[in-house]
Amino acid sequence: MGAVMIWNAIEVAEEARENCSSEIHSSHITVDSSLSLPQMIPLIIELCKDLFKKWSNLDDSRFSVDPISGGITNLLLKVSVLEENGNNTCITVRLYGPNTEYVINRERELQAIGYLSAAGFGAKLLGVFGNGMVQSFINARTLTPSDMKMPKLAAEIAKQLRKFHQVEIPGSKEPQLWNDMFKFFDKASTLKFDDIEKQKKYKEISFEEVHNEVVELKELTDLLNSPVVFAHNDLLSGNLMLNDGEGKLYFIDFEYGSYNYRGFDIGNHFNEYAGYDCDYSLYPTKDEQYHFFRHYLAPEKPNEVSDKDLEALYFEANTFMLASHLYWALWALIQAKMSPIDFDYLGYYFLRYEEYTKQKEKCISLARSYLSASRIE
Repeated sequence: MGAVMIWNAIEVAEEARENCSSEIHSSHITVDSSLSLPQMIPLIIELCKDLFKKWSNLDDSRFSVDPISGGITNLLLKVSVLEENGNNTCITVRLYGPNTEYVINRERELQAIGYLSAAGFGAKLLGVFGNGMVQSFINARTLTPSDMKMPKLAAEIAKQLRKFHQVEIPGSKEPQLWNDMFKFFDKASTLKFDDIEKQKKYKEISFEEVHNEVVELKELTDLLNSPVVFAHNDLLSGNLMLNDGEGKLYFIDFEYGSYNYRGFDIGNHFNEYAGYDCDYSLYPTKDEQYHFFRHYLAPEKPNEVSDKDLEALYFEANTFMLASHLYWALWALIQAKMSPIDFDYLGYYFLRYEEYTKQKEKCISLARSYLSASRIE
């Protein structure tokens, strides 16, 4: 399966060249992400020389490789190169996590990157290789969950998200949320863990109950008629970067991007205020959400957004917020089995599902009341 994914990625990258202003290089080299950094560095240098022929004769001493803090799916590396002309060039090498093809559509990601880059989003795609990609280096810091709560930054994120949702990506515009969710469910519900304690914990899950919850929530969200947009789907603090000096905000990492429901992208972003620690006391208040909505709906005249429009988006986002919990809960189960990254994915499943259960009754009741009132009007 891995080899198939590799060749497809390179073919898609070649097609994507037509949509990018710069050439996209490709290499057949793969780099084992489980290696220690000292073991990995010579392979990363070899990869860079293979991808970028202008560096092929440079001495290895002109390359430096440093890890970048990132998410819990991929390994990110900053490569600095001292070129013959004295210039110091930096690029980012992203190694896909092993088995991530179970939860990420790499072809979809590569197809979208060129269009998003042309619209001013993220780093430029420079090259692809067997199990990853190379992008331009963004000189900025990664946001923290508490940063996202700051009114000025929240307003800027909202404005940028509106622009992101306006990008047109060729191909099917069918929303992918429930397609992906049911695929995750099929995989997550048939796992077997070698670790006895993990298997015991896994057996506590009632997949019949989870399936019923997914079906019920899909039926409810279908009634909300949420606009379908090209969504980021993973707008956590780690995928937002800020150059403090320039005040420029960057959206990065579009690997979960797809056409999807607007409400899901916004509700999912609000859930990420809690961070990996899942401190949902940090979930934005109604006033904080309305501040975000005003700058999303009318960036130029945020104070002129009607109460009716604010209310509609509030119920939309907070119903899809529930879907976000189910989506990442099921994702976490697959990662618990497949990922070698040192993270308690199984525990993360229970944190997300418990929060879903805690919020479900209130949010679904509010959504149904809103829908009933809307019909009367």
